Amino acid sequence: MRLPLHQIDAFASRPFEGNPAAVMPLEAWLPDALLQSIATENNLSETAFLVKEPSGWRVRWFTPAHEVDLCGHATLASAWLILNELEPGSPRVTFQSQSGTLVVDRSGQALVLDFPSRPGRPAPELSDQVAGVLGCRPREVWQARDVMAVLEDEAAVRGAAPDFEAMKAIPGMGLLITAPGLEHDFVSRCFFPADGIPEDPVTGSAHCTLIPYWAQRLGKRQLLACQASARGGELHCELAGDRVRIGGRAVKVLEGHFLLD
Repeated sequence: MRLPLHQIDAFASRPFEGNPAAVMPLEAWLPDALLQSIATENNLSETAFLVKEPSGWRVRWFTPAHEVDLCGHATLASAWLILNELEPGSPRVTFQSQSGTLVVDRSGQALVLDFPSRPGRPAPELSDQVAGVLGCRPREVWQARDVMAVLEDEAAVRGAAPDFEAMKAIPGMGLLITAPGLEHDFVSRCFFPADGIPEDPVTGSAHCTLIPYWAQRLGKRQLLACQASARGGELHCELAGDRVRIGGRAVKVLEGHFLLD
């Protein structure tokens, strides 16, 4: 069995930036255990599997450890593949997923994700635990799917050296740290060590929580964000009611086949 494999750098305008995702279009779904084994073998933060259905495309996302309910950068990568190679010329693609219907639109050279907004709730009870992980006390702590720690400034975000082993005990999928930006409305870094991803380079799904927080705090719907990882990535963000829009570019860097007997 030969399965097509595409590796695409999402939230990137050139190779080796942003967040690499594996995208694998399939004729039909394979057993879940096999999908997980493929994602583990790929050893990227996400592998997206796609199957064409009458209502569009169904997408599933797997980390090296397990399936997740929502992933931004692998959806952006999947949309790039569909709109540029599988269905070239189409203005948009619609995905069915565990998180409902997700639409991705062309916008010039960029693609724009339409995702659910996932605002957090204040979680001051986690402040001591988060402070122990980060080595500094956060200004605020919020809980959604992920825990979000708001720090004083961009330098604190960029300079953070968290204890990844201790981080695994924090409730939720991952830990997001964020602060006002110097050249952007806000900056962030995102950590998911329990999923085998100590630091994720650019995390679209995390912005489902970051965008509503910063939109409310800054009093603006449209925001320019930077994920300040080593690879880095810029995200054009908008709060649209109970949805968020996240725009970025993508670049294909690799293609081939997974060989299975």
